[in-house]
Amino acid sequence: MGSLTLDAVTQALRNVEDPIFRRSLGDLGTLLDVRVDEGKVRAKVRVSSPSEEVRRAIRERIDAALEPLDVQFVELDFEVNVPTREATSTDPIPDVRNVILVMSGKGGVGKSTVATNLALALRRLGTRVGLLDADIYGPSLPTMLGIEGQPTSKDGKRIQPLQRFGIKLMSIGFLLEDPKQAVVWRGPMLHGALQQFVTDVDWGGLDYLIIDSPPGTGDVALTLAQKLRLTGAIIVTTPQEVALQDVYKSVSMCRKLNVPILGVVENMSYFIDSAGVRHELFGSGGGEKIAEFADAPLFGQVPIDTLVREWGDQGTPVVQAAPASLAGQAFGAIADALAERIAKEHFDRGGGESAPAGEGPKRLRILR
Repeated sequence: MGSLTLDAVTQALRNVEDPIFRRSLGDLGTLLDVRVDEGKVRAKVRVSSPSEEVRRAIRERIDAALEPLDVQFVELDFEVNVPTREATSTDPIPDVRNVILVMSGKGGVGKSTVATNLALALRRLGTRVGLLDADIYGPSLPTMLGIEGQPTSKDGKRIQPLQRFGIKLMSIGFLLEDPKQAVVWRGPMLHGALQQFVTDVDWGGLDYLIIDSPPGTGDVALTLAQKLRLTGAIIVTTPQEVALQDVYKSVSMCRKLNVPILGVVENMSYFIDSAGVRHELFGSGGGEKIAEFADAPLFGQVPIDTLVREWGDQGTPVVQAAPASLAGQAFGAIADALAERIAKEHFDRGGGESAPAGEGPKRLRILR
């Protein structure tokens, strides 16, 4: 026990490598505090992603680093400090740290399902999340989240988004008297509605604002890219070749608009039958092809799961209703991958020397 000194423990922890940035905690300046008391170690580490996988990896590396020192007990505090995008002086939502556009070149690939469950998975990580239904002509998020009613205003100027499961939501669906009513608008009216949803909605402080865009490469993505400093886009596809041709166009549009492509999600990838046999009903490899074309990671593959449809129709998405299901786990892993990718993007844009800046840390404690 003579080797268990504060200096020895501190040096061991300083050498632990951050799994996202691939640099030591000491170099990054994210080892915030170390205390040693009678064989017990207490440490505080700042992480730039709420990902459970990141916290697990750091915990395992700290355990390995302290094993030679015969530590009896480790209490590890994490400060989760989500990085902040570089908003311009005219940005209408400066208190929103990251704005993520969920896109697909083709309808019917489950983009809205992915956006909704991704938002809930990020919320389950303890972050503050908003969801903007920018699919003006086919708003489905109120149904998916089981929200009814109309937004109100506290001051007569800004609209209060509706909330469920800790998610703030705004959709044109809230403003329609009849949900079966068609939205027949020309371009200027669509632009006006989008601008109002962004500038006149009181989103408050958010770590992530997920925007569910309509399928295709039309005016919505162009308007949002011009009005907001987007953190990046997620491309949603299905495995079959017929879906890929349109998705390639979404990737090309992002490049033309200088919107970073954060990653790709392959939805309806496979089906597991009652005997545990995997069936690729729509083929395979579509997600990998899009990821390679976009030079972005494949965040994950979401299986065909009847629970997604059953719970979604009841207004409780599968991540909320059945997080341990195959689809629920897939969305959880995708949320982890997205949060890690965003942290790495901020790190690289900042020069790759120190952990990216953020405000308002959240604390999580792990004991061993």
